[in-house]
Amino acid sequence: MAVLATIGMIDTGSITAKRWGWIGSLSCPGGSDGCDKVLSSAWGSIWGQPLSLYGSLTYGLVILLAVLPLLPIGKNNRTSEPLTVTLLVLITTGMACFSAVLMGIMALQIKAFCAFCVLSAALSFSLFVLALIMARGEERSSTVFRVVITALLVLLLGLGWSAMADQPSISGGPGSAPAVQAESSPARVQLAEHLSAIGAKLYTAYWCPHCREQKELFGKQATAKISVIECAPDGQNSQSTLCAQKGVQGYPSWEINGTLDSGVKSLDQLADLSGYKGSRAF
Repeated sequence: MAVLATIGMIDTGSITAKRWGWIGSLSCPGGSDGCDKVLSSAWGSIWGQPLSLYGSLTYGLVILLAVLPLLPIGKNNRTSEPLTVTLLVLITTGMACFSAVLMGIMALQIKAFCAFCVLSAALSFSLFVLALIMARGEERSSTVFRVVITALLVLLLGLGWSAMADQPSISGGPGSAPAVQAESSPARVQLAEHLSAIGAKLYTAYWCPHCREQKELFGKQATAKISVIECAPDGQNSQSTLCAQKGVQGYPSWEINGTLDSGVKSLDQLADLSGYKGSRAF
């Protein structure tokens, strides 16, 4: 359990370090766009911090509890082992159930694949199974009761949080685009400032889901620095005439260095198209 939790801590710790801009880009199996989309979504952070941070702390707690019986203090106090096992069962039950909620969000709401997230979910389920094996010497009815109660509580809280996190996606008024929820890393802000400095423009429509996807890749702080043009005739601050003059056919569309290109672009693609030379620790 300690070994698996260490892998999980490295996994979630790497994601956290990337989101904080401490390390460069991570190589995400299956494509970086999917990972960026998932990790930068409305469900990618809690209380302004990456969700992976809380995962990393939880894995650290599992490591501590798993090695405690092996330490001299644990060996000399055998009465603490049942408590340790019980705590591991409760914690890993919560981890497994919350991971199930996150996998559902990834598949049904975000509709993208993140290998790091899947790895963390697989580790959580594996730790849960191992904790149940450790608890086989405990009274079965008590273990089942604790698992069921914890699972129900975490599932209810997780589903409630999921609904609340996505609430801002509802328009704030007629012709209003959804609020951007993802947090921006320093590199994303730098890229947005560069795009603004060279006169790049993002043509969008308030009702366009792919436009929201593009903004979420930047995060709210970086999006605020981008020149965003509303093309929907009934949108707030509409500039539909300008969009027609530019020949905008689809949303979102980027105008960079006089060239119009439609479709959601990854941050690396935008950096290449715009000649960005700064940090790419997006």
